[in-house]
Amino acid sequence: MAGRHDAEFDEYVVLRWDRLVRGAILLGCSPHEAEDIVQTALTKCLVRWGRVRRADDRDAYVHTVVVNTFIDSRRRRWRGERPTAEVPEVVAADRTLDVLRRDAIDRSLAGLSPEQRVAVVLRYHHDLTEAQMASVLGIAPGTVKSRLSRALARLAEDPQLADLRSAPRDR
Repeated sequence: MAGRHDAEFDEYVVLRWDRLVRGAILLGCSPHEAEDIVQTALTKCLVRWGRVRRADDRDAYVHTVVVNTFIDSRRRRWRGERPTAEVPEVVAADRTLDVLRRDAIDRSLAGLSPEQRVAVVLRYHHDLTEAQMASVLGIAPGTVKSRLSRALARLAEDPQLADLRSAPRDR
């Protein structure tokens, strides 16, 4: 029976790893930190895989663990300098616009409160419904709606995003 759970867990991780990591990046992690957060969260889920399997919404359960792991990591860590393994010598011209867009989005998300940022990532990156978000966050659906509403209003006023909306898309 344990082998079946391990295979099922492995399949779950393979299918969702990239999306979970990108979600952690959108929460404010560096790519390496995001992988660590997701790995830690999935380790917690593996230990309780039987409970995760029985959950009404397995993805919501895992997102709850990822968000809580992220929040816990922020409580313990100093968030000053962020070391990087590589500093690019030259940014390729064809990727400059993509880099600028990502930077503007990251800076705009950083301007939200942590609660608003989590709500935006869960709704628009992970495509969770308001009911799923309420379950993940342990709050009322009305609170989810108000957090999203305030976050979207703030993002709509952000001049960095206004520049993005008017910029031509290459794709």
